Amino acid sequence: MYTLIDTHTHLYDKSFDSDRDEVIRRALCAGVKRIITVSENMEDGRRNLELADRHPELLAAAGLYPVYADPAAAGEMIEFIRKNRDRLAAIGEVGLDYRKAEDPEERDTQQNILKQFVALSLELDLPLNVHSRSAGRHVVALLLEKGAKKVQLHAFDGKAGAAFPAVEAGFFFSIPPSVVRSRQKQKLVRQLPLSSILVETDSPVLGPDPEKRNEPANCTAALEMIASLKNIDPKQAAETIYENTLRLYGSI
Repeated sequence: MYTLIDTHTHLYDKSFDSDRDEVIRRALCAGVKRIITVSENMEDGRRNLELADRHPELLAAAGLYPVYADPAAAGEMIEFIRKNRDRLAAIGEVGLDYRKAEDPEERDTQQNILKQFVALSLELDLPLNVHSRSAGRHVVALLLEKGAKKVQLHAFDGKAGAAFPAVEAGFFFSIPPSVVRSRQKQKLVRQLPLSSILVETDSPVLGPDPEKRNEPANCTAALEMIASLKNIDPKQAAETIYENTLRLYGSI
């Protein structure tokens, strides 16, 4: 049995409404002792708080997904996070998504909003749970420029060369179960130090099988692939990854 924390899920998602209790039970049986559920918008953030109140295994996060980048929505989310700081494990997910935003003005808006969330993270001493699709190098540069301290880069799709400055800054990279089928993720894991790695599932997506709903119990698939790529015992990998998670999130 491993002891793990799933550091990035969307457990508020409607696909879990019929069996969320069973999903959590399977996670606990697999050794996943805590599950962080991030938000994409205000509705998700409120739902996460409700779910965390109902399920002690869940930890709520609140953030604005970059595709929904809107200054007014960002301002509302920032106030929501301030108001609920003591009930939140992280600010997230936030970040940049250049696959969805090709227009320079839209990218500038995403960057400006992310800068506000970095400042909020520093103000409230909360970790940032960061999305960076097709924008890894840009996200890392912005986080470093703005002095971000507590950072998790979720499902990083950039090259290892773009990750190294983040490693040097003490940021962490969370690896989803899709690593079992993603050559990019496998290459990234091989080059990252184990001391910088966390596990996540991004449930209900990024599972071992792209045709099936992903869930937190699949953290073990990510862990075992990481151990295989690093040529170390899975138990040793699990212990280090758990310690890494506590370094970022504290005693959760």
